[in-house]
Amino acid sequence: MQTRKKYIFLTFLASWLLLFFFGGDQLLRFVFFSGRKAEARRSWPRWTDRTLLKSFADPEELQRDGEDPSLLSPRERRAAWLSVYRGSRCRMETCFDFSRCERHGFKVFTYPQERGQPLSETYSKILSSIERSRYHTPNPEEACLFILSIDTLDRDHLSGQYVRNVDEKIRGFPLWNGGRNHLIFNLYSGTWPGYTGELGFDIGQAMLAKASFDSQSFRPGFDISIPLFSKEHPQRGGDRGWLHQDSLPPKKKYLLVFKGKRYLTGIGSGTRNALHHIHNGKDIISLTTCKHGKDWEKHKDTRCDKDNVDYERFDYRELLHNSTFCIVPRGRRLGSFRFLEALQAACIPVLLSDGWELPFAEAIDWGRAAVVGSERLLLQIPSAVRCIHPERVLAFQQHTQFLWDAYFSSVDKIVHTTLEIIKDRLSPHRSRSRFLWNALPGGLLVLPDFSTHLGDFPFYYLQHGYSPSKKFTALIRAVSQVGSLSQPILRLIQAVSASQYCAQIVVLWSCEKPPPPSGKWPQSAVPLTIVQGRGKV
Repeated sequence: MQTRKKYIFLTFLASWLLLFFFGGDQLLRFVFFSGRKAEARRSWPRWTDRTLLKSFADPEELQRDGEDPSLLSPRERRAAWLSVYRGSRCRMETCFDFSRCERHGFKVFTYPQERGQPLSETYSKILSSIERSRYHTPNPEEACLFILSIDTLDRDHLSGQYVRNVDEKIRGFPLWNGGRNHLIFNLYSGTWPGYTGELGFDIGQAMLAKASFDSQSFRPGFDISIPLFSKEHPQRGGDRGWLHQDSLPPKKKYLLVFKGKRYLTGIGSGTRNALHHIHNGKDIISLTTCKHGKDWEKHKDTRCDKDNVDYERFDYRELLHNSTFCIVPRGRRLGSFRFLEALQAACIPVLLSDGWELPFAEAIDWGRAAVVGSERLLLQIPSAVRCIHPERVLAFQQHTQFLWDAYFSSVDKIVHTTLEIIKDRLSPHRSRSRFLWNALPGGLLVLPDFSTHLGDFPFYYLQHGYSPSKKFTALIRAVSQVGSLSQPILRLIQAVSASQYCAQIVVLWSCEKPPPPSGKWPQSAVPLTIVQGRGKV
C-alpha cells in the first residue's frame, strides 16, 4: 500500500514538473496566479526557434499596441505623426472645417507679407494669381481657405531659396490652427542623396499642392498634385500649343525621342542609364550627357565621352517639334520640366516615373493624352508605341493641346485649377463631372454655379447627342441713345421679335446715359431684357 502511494505521488509530481516546464509561461496568465483579473497582462508566445519562424512584428511591438500616446518620447511622437501622414489618413471630412465655407462661400485669404521675408519670383506669381481671382478676400473672417505668405516652394536645404525656421513662424500665426483649412504650395522637396518628400516642417492638417508627388504619401481627395514648372513660366496667357491644323498625318520624322541628363550615381540613375538601349539612330533618338554637376568626371564611365559628343548633334527644341512621342523619365525627383514641354509641343508624353501621382489626376484623364509606362519595362516601350493606331495618335496629340491650353499654359491656370478642384470638393452634388474637365472648353470655363447638366451647355451637343433648340437668343448692343421709334435699333428689335425662331432678345446697353424706361421700348412678342453695362466701350 505504501509503495502504491509512493508511485502515485511520484507520478503526480512528474506531471506537475512537465506542466511547468512546457506550459509555465501560459499558466502565469491565469487570474489565480496574479489575483488581478481586471489588469491581467496579455503576453504573446515566445518561440525558442525564432530564427526559423520570423514574425512580421516583434512581441514587444504587439504588446505596446494601444499604449497611451502621452507616454511616448518626442521622437516616437514625431514618428507617429509621420506614419499618419504617410498612411493617408487626413481627408476633407476629418481635417477640413466646412463650416467656414457655409456663410460666405468659397473665399481665399492670403497672409499679409512680412517685411524682410524672402519671396521667390514663382511664389510671387502664385500669390498674385490668387489675389486676382474671384475667390480672394482681404477679410480672414470670411475666408474658407488660407494661403501662407511664407515661401514653401523650395524645401531643399541646399538651395539658396530655402526658408529656415518655418515651424516657428507658422506656430506664431493666430490663424494657423494646426494647419486646418490651409493650402501649402511646394515644387521641390528633399535633398541629396535621397530627395524624399520631407518638407522640413510640420504641415499639420494643411492640404498640400505639391509637384513630384509620390502616390504613397499622397492623400487622395485631400492633397493636390501639381506640375513642376520653371520660374520663366508666364503669369498669364502663355503661348498656345504647337500642333497646327495642317499637321496631318500625325506621324512625324521621329517616333520616339529623349535628350537630357544621365545620372551616373544616386536616385533616378537607373532608368536614365538604360535609355541608350532603345536608341537606333533612325526613328528613335535617345541622347544623354554625363557633363553636369561638379564631380561628373570622377564618376564617368566608358560611354560618357561618346554620349557627350552625340548629345551636341541634336537640338532639343527641334526634337520636340519633330517627334510623335517624347520619353519623360523621372529625374532626381518624380516630375520634370519636360512634362509640360512635351504637352505644349504635342509630343505625346511617355511617362517612366513609377509612383508619380500625375498632376490634377483627380480631374484629368491622363489616359487620353499620355502613355503611362513602367521603368522596369523600358525595352518594351518602342514596340508598344509602334502599335498605336494613327487615329489614336492624332487624338492623343489633340488632347495634349487641349490640356496645355486649358490648365497648364500659365501660372494663373495652374493655380485656378487647384482652387476649382478644392471648391468642387466642398459641394460634391454640384461639382463638375470628369467629362466637363476633359472636354472643350474645359473645367475652368464651365461653372457649376450655372448648371451641372450637360444639356444646358451648347459645347456638348455632339458628344452626347443632345439636340439644340430650334430657337435663338438675339443679342443687340446699343452704343447710341434711343430717341424715336424710327431709330434703327428699335426697328431691328421689332423685326427680330417677329421671327418665329426668336426665343428672347437681350439688349446690352453700352451708353453713358441710362436706358429709356420700359414704356419707350417697342412692344415685343418675346421677352426683352435690357442689361446695363458700366459705360461706353
